Amino acid sequence: MINPKDLLDFLKERRSIRTYKDTPIPDEEIEMILEAGRSSPSASNIQPWEFIVIKNKEIISRLASIAPYGRFISQAPVIIAIVGKIDENPQWYIQDTTLVSMHMMLMAWALGIGTCWVGSIDREKAKTILGVAGYDFLLTVLPMGYIRGEIPRPTPRKDMDKIKRIIK
Repeated sequence: MINPKDLLDFLKERRSIRTYKDTPIPDEEIEMILEAGRSSPSASNIQPWEFIVIKNKEIISRLASIAPYGRFISQAPVIIAIVGKIDENPQWYIQDTTLVSMHMMLMAWALGIGTCWVGSIDREKAKTILGVAGYDFLLTVLPMGYIRGEIPRPTPRKDMDKIKRIIK
């Protein structure tokens, strides 16, 4: 087991990264990130997801062009698209795939790879570009790359007293 304090420190240090080096990410590290996603919990263990690994710069550029607040993804050497299989779990696919994305982001961080949640993308156009079935849900595209420049400073968090409520 990991030391709880070490885990909390690790979780607090993770940052969203929007600048990436051109350095390719080794397939072994991509597989570790995918394995972290695959090990995520899901409702009734249905695992209603698909992962699409994108290394093609033309496809990455096309995805960046339809992400109004995510143009930075064009710099990423790899993008992982996370797709929810609606027909497999129509009630919980969003929650399940969100857990997947966090597992992947944490594994990437542990490997020294930066990533950032990209939710602002034209999902229907992206699904067409990626060949995702019309009835499936594209949750996010996660750009990934080794961090270029400085790691952003921590952003302020709300005081615990403002967000915590205890019912006795």
